[in-house]
Amino acid sequence: MKKIVLAYSGGLDTSCAVKWLKDQNYDVICFAADLGQGEDFDLIKERAVAAGASKIHIKDLQDEFLDDFVLPALKANAIYEGKYLLATALGRPLIAKYLVEIAHKEKAQAVAHGCTGKGNDQVRFEVTAGILDPKLEIIAPVREWEFKSRDEEIEYALANNIPIDVTKKKPYSIDRNIWGISIEAGVLEDLEKEPPEDAYLITRAQSNISSFGKYIEVYFEKGVPKKLDGKAYKLKTLINHLNEIGATYGVGRTDLVENRLVGIKSREIYEAPAATILYTAHKELESLVLDRELAHFKEIVSLKYAELVYYGLWYSNLKQALDRFVESTQKHVSGSIRLKLSKGNCIAVGRKSKHSLYKKELSTYGKEDKFDQKLAKGFIKLWAMPYQK
Repeated sequence: MKKIVLAYSGGLDTSCAVKWLKDQNYDVICFAADLGQGEDFDLIKERAVAAGASKIHIKDLQDEFLDDFVLPALKANAIYEGKYLLATALGRPLIAKYLVEIAHKEKAQAVAHGCTGKGNDQVRFEVTAGILDPKLEIIAPVREWEFKSRDEEIEYALANNIPIDVTKKKPYSIDRNIWGISIEAGVLEDLEKEPPEDAYLITRAQSNISSFGKYIEVYFEKGVPKKLDGKAYKLKTLINHLNEIGATYGVGRTDLVENRLVGIKSREIYEAPAATILYTAHKELESLVLDRELAHFKEIVSLKYAELVYYGLWYSNLKQALDRFVESTQKHVSGSIRLKLSKGNCIAVGRKSKHSLYKKELSTYGKEDKFDQKLAKGFIKLWAMPYQK
């Protein structure tokens, strides 16, 4: 019997995949990664065994996820199509890395995942696994099995006594980690309908948010968030705090019709309170300390960086080269950003850095103005010269 290591979440697809792979005569070994999704991993272990797994490996990868995946993306200001802060996309290459490592440890001949043939995650898992060990066979049960809908999967799970949380009335596909939550399927596939409140997991609805805003201050050191309201925290603790605070004020919800890598458009909603707060603060701090040409060029790099993450190319040569550029831009990204959280909004209202390039005496229109406006005439003449006939 061939051994196979399955990336296991405990959800509908991967729970059905355990049973399905076992029926295909595989010895199924599961791997579950703790990326801060708040799951009961004892329950996940029970589900894997109940579905037919012979063994399950569970690893707490939260610190590695934040240090080696989230932080580089934050420093890059990586955001896909203006809304998606890449929580799921950042987690997949890390999970795939350990999927390969466990396959080697267990002497397995194959690895598997529960992704659909329509999604991006299949690419992220398989490209990463292929880079790290091209000899491993990769099985994607959802692309091969007989089920044509999630309703049929639910019926299969119930018929085989596979424990699941999903129901036909609430058939959302959810992926969650400490950096954010991705939600799709069900009523969300109707683009004319507003997402129902039961689709959201952590953020508070507008109707339940106080009309009084909350002010917070985030301090960065070389692009790394270090303090919240003057108090130093480890990164995981700081992000957990920001998730709680942001969720209370409805911060971090997005509704996006996005361009998937496979060529179709899909609608997903996202919740990412801490990611939204830190992205906003980091970008505002960079606007204070980076010179114009560097700031503008980094916008281009940010777009490409986000695409590479979304496309599953975390371990590509270009992504690694961009990491070195991004890191070089962070040497002066130190300082504090004051933010106001209110009714789902996160707005910078104060900025402070010893590396600030803002000079009040040059920008002011008050009596302390030191800008020689007479120089503007010559500047404009020289600037316009190439465009005049």
